[in-house]
Formats: sequence, structure tokens, C-alpha cells
Amino acid sequence: MFSKEESRQLRQLFWTSFGKSFPRKWILYDTKIKGMSFKFHFDTKHAMVSIDLEDDLENRINIWEKLEALKTILKDDYLPLAIFEEEYYLENGKEISRIYVPLEQKVSIHNKNTWQDVMFFLNDTMSKFESFFEDYRDVITP
Repeated sequence: MFSKEESRQLRQLFWTSFGKSFPRKWILYDTKIKGMSFKFHFDTKHAMVSIDLEDDLENRINIWEKLEALKTILKDDYLPLAIFEEEYYLENGKEISRIYVPLEQKVSIHNKNTWQDVMFFLNDTMSKFESFFEDYRDVITP
């Protein structure tokens, strides 16, 4: 077991190492679409990359319908393992809509032996999400 401080330091070290290994400016929150963001996630159990829709319900539905219309393209041309969940509940109980790709192997941010695999996964998957977004931004933008 790690103390909270040790865990915090490992998380910080991972994200710093990831940034140095793959130095680029990610879109993340800078989508120019209200409530839509790209996210990296890596904890003690799994890693994933996602597109999250967290705005009011009406805006979420509007953007979700556009993403759903592009589902076949996203899965066929970019990310075949993408999972679409219109109603996704975060740990805090908040409901969002999410499209995500999980890393299908057991990993932990506390285990440095898994970091390289996770870094390659995060970089590759986010690059594909961003390529999809750039190619279809005009369709997705409200």
C-alpha cells in the first residue's frame, strides 16, 4: 500500500513522464464546443481515453446525436473498440455522456512496470480521437 503522499507523487511522476515522452499540445478542454472535452484517465485499476459531454442535458443530447451519427465512421476508421454510453455515471454520481476506449490489460499507476504500455496506449488512442474530431469538427459543432 502507498500513503496518500506516495500515491500523489507517483501520479505526478507518471503525468510528468508522459508529457516528456510525448511532448505535444493536446486538445483536451480546448474543443471550442461547450461541455465537450477529451480526457486521459489512469488510476490503480485501469486506463482509458474518452470524449466527455458534461453540459446541460439539451446541449448534451444535441452533441450526442451528432456523435452517434458518426459512430460507424469512428469505429471503422479510427477506434474500433470505442464504447458509446449516453448515460455514464461518474464516481461522484454526476451523469455525463461518454465515448471511451479502455486499455484491455491490467495496469496500475502505482506499478511503474505498466507505465510504458499505458503511455503508448494513451498517446495512440488520444491521437486517433483528435484526428476524428479534427476531420468531423464541422459536423459535431452545434
